[in-house]
Amino acid sequence: MSCGDWYLNFLFYKWYYHPSLCPFPHFHCRRAHTVTVLFILTCALVYVTLLEETPQDTAYNTKRGIVASILVFLCFGVTQAKDGPFTRPHPAYWRFWLCVTVVYELFLIFILFQTVHDGRQFMKYIDPKLGVPLPERDYGGNCLIYDPGNTTDPFHNIWDKMDGFVPAHFLGWYIKTLMIRDWWMCMIISVMFEFLEYSLEHQLPNFSECWWDHWIMDVLVCNGLGIYCGMKTLAWLSMKPYQWQGLWNIPTYKGKIKRIAFQFTPYSWVKFEWKPASNLRRWLAVLGIIFMFLLAELNTFYLKFVLWMPPEHYLVLLRLVFFVNVGGVAMREIYDFMDDPKFHKKLGQQAWLVSAITVTEFLIVVKYDPHTIMLPIPSLIIQCWFLGILLILIWTVWRFFIRSLPSPPTSGGRCLDITLRYKETRRRKQEAPADWDRPLGNGSTAAPSGRSKLNGSSETLRQRKS
Repeated sequence: MSCGDWYLNFLFYKWYYHPSLCPFPHFHCRRAHTVTVLFILTCALVYVTLLEETPQDTAYNTKRGIVASILVFLCFGVTQAKDGPFTRPHPAYWRFWLCVTVVYELFLIFILFQTVHDGRQFMKYIDPKLGVPLPERDYGGNCLIYDPGNTTDPFHNIWDKMDGFVPAHFLGWYIKTLMIRDWWMCMIISVMFEFLEYSLEHQLPNFSECWWDHWIMDVLVCNGLGIYCGMKTLAWLSMKPYQWQGLWNIPTYKGKIKRIAFQFTPYSWVKFEWKPASNLRRWLAVLGIIFMFLLAELNTFYLKFVLWMPPEHYLVLLRLVFFVNVGGVAMREIYDFMDDPKFHKKLGQQAWLVSAITVTEFLIVVKYDPHTIMLPIPSLIIQCWFLGILLILIWTVWRFFIRSLPSPPTSGGRCLDITLRYKETRRRKQEAPADWDRPLGNGSTAAPSGRSKLNGSSETLRQRKS
């Protein structure tokens, strides 16, 4: 045995009998390490207090103090917060994102309580390049797929639309499919958002796109391909056998590496069956989920418009990464709350926070630019949306109130009911003599038992005739 193999076996032995030393989570060595984190945090604060000289820059100290406060809160949450429904790759990972959700909601509340000017200028503390109004890019204009007037590059309109949002759309809908786990809901949200872009292009210039950009590039290519790949991944996860063998029980190095990679896949898989037409409660819940998804999608565009953030800024990307990590947990908590309300009596903590964040973002948009939000919508668009909402209401009333009513009894139904009542009464009369052979208080019996009745007793026959 080489020195490397001996040392590797020694580490596995040590981690097996001393779980606190294991660096791999969930390999029978998961612990919170609350005392360790507290000791490291205390040492860091002692170093800053006693050994480090405090700078005389007020702005720098303010930023550093805010960051330190956030880090202390994250340390507390990672070690002390309640676990969510996910355990892979480690529960501490999901507790971390839960605390990030709280911090983000508090930041949004702070921005909401500022004036429009102060809120936009506050973004300069995060990035000095922010706080400057930016022109929006118009995706409409020349919608010719083949432009014969441009001899150099007649397909320049297509190449102009091929920006960073194309892979972002594909990746975004791939992840959303893993969250929702339903093909119909994903397609409905995808198509509905394109209708929202049609309806709101008078408010945001970048909603003005060509028809082929809406339905071919977005719905069919980017979103459709992302949903397809997501459903294939869901099918693989649902059929994949999960054998969580311990790392030290795997003999080969290739198997150990594969086991470490599988640590980032789900421990078990739950197939979502939304069944929106099963009852009114699930139908309203599915409508609410679709509405919140669309509102969160719109907030992405409106927030960068009112806070003057360019689309390629890293804050926009960080927000998308944030929703990728917290959205899956929120959807699982919502599904558990819908599917088993007796066991899950309240909405999950992550779902509650994500809903609050979505509403807070929309309120920031309304406060910071009410003029854009209140621009009059064209009458044709209002009529289309009114017709769509009316159709949904009519279907809801028909499905859950009219169709579920019991059908009125017919003459044949009354005859059948009378026949069943007659047979039941006759059966009870025939079984009544079976109780007559019970011993009375003086020890005598009242009449022949039911067994003698079955054997054709004459007394039983006389009782029937009487």
